Amino acid sequence: MSVKLNDAALTHARSLVRDGQATHDERDDWSEHAPSAAEENAFIDKHGWGEYSKWHLGIDTEQSAETKGRYSFPYGDFRRVHRCAVISLESRAGQYDHDEIETAAKNLLGLIDGN
Repeated sequence: MSVKLNDAALTHARSLVRDGQATHDERDDWSEHAPSAAEENAFIDKHGWGEYSKWHLGIDTEQSAETKGRYSFPYGDFRRVHRCAVISLESRAGQYDHDEIETAAKNLLGLIDGN
């Protein structure tokens, strides 16, 4: 698996935060706030894979572009960036040695907390 930072997703996340579209929730809230598989599928059906990809800081270029397996490290609910998601993905990225994603998440968290 060759997961790398999804630069388009990071740009999208930063833009959302700057536009005030970030939820300042608690660290452990992501399990309740994360979109369900049905919500993900509905989003893909309505907006397509390109828009879906913008909500994930990780991208596995070895996976097919039109599969959920290609995208990892979600940071929001397709409307807002969730602080709890960024904290969760920063931790997971660190565990699996995805340093670039971990650093991007840390910087995104700083942007969220600064607003």
